[in-house]
Amino acid sequence: MRGTDPVRPPTHNSPPARSGPPTHNDDVDWDSWPVEDYLAENYRQLHPSDAAVITHHSAFYRRFAPGSVARSLEFGAGPNLYPLMLAAAASRRIDAVEAGASCVAYLMRQRDRGPDESWQPFYALCRRLNPDLPETLREALAPVQVIHGDIRALTPGTYGSASMNFVAEGVTEDFAEFTEFCHRFVRSVEPGGHLVAAFMENMPTYRIGPASRWPGCPVNPEVVTEVFAPITERLAVTRIDADPTLPDYGDSGMVLLTAVRRRGGAPSAGRTPFPPERYG
Repeated sequence: MRGTDPVRPPTHNSPPARSGPPTHNDDVDWDSWPVEDYLAENYRQLHPSDAAVITHHSAFYRRFAPGSVARSLEFGAGPNLYPLMLAAAASRRIDAVEAGASCVAYLMRQRDRGPDESWQPFYALCRRLNPDLPETLREALAPVQVIHGDIRALTPGTYGSASMNFVAEGVTEDFAEFTEFCHRFVRSVEPGGHLVAAFMENMPTYRIGPASRWPGCPVNPEVVTEVFAPITERLAVTRIDADPTLPDYGDSGMVLLTAVRRRGGAPSAGRTPFPPERYG
């Protein structure tokens, strides 16, 4: 759910301006997410923006002693492996929660049969930045539990750390729903738990591949700060410029975040935990 490049006149990846009511997460068939098109457009090589996000997130994970986080979360994992790589040194277990069947199938193949060769340069950079990571990418993916489920069903306060990358702004066109997803992300960790995230900046509704249309909620550093500040502390929000080596989805760069869930008060009520049969 990511793309980047300066705002330009529309291209084949930029659909016409939306008219009518906004698209919400539940309006979308996430099982049909075009994994191969998405990977081909974004992750078959290591782009400068990937390196910038990896550098930012690696600094976050180096705060933790190896294996010191019992359970961490990738909130809306998609098919992107590098957030899972980054968590591997700190975390004894990594839950990759994903609603889309095609993304779940891809993640399970990568973990069980071995990762695509195109991910090796990503992992080489991750290991250069954090030598505590396992020697091989396959070892790094071993703690990953792939969970086919709705991230809104997570039990609050379950995790010691959580990561979210190009999700909340890429699953809805409604700002209130974007805010809800962000707050659920924060509440997924225990009070005092650690958070790291990346967002596409000013991303509109967009296309992947020749035709598929997906929702986008344009946000910027000020919006992200406003959404997270009331329920976090030690909040740090930065941005990186657009990457001209990637397709033009109409966005203007990326917004990066680290924070800690604010202490005090009981976790908000959530739905029941995922049953064991949903664990891959």
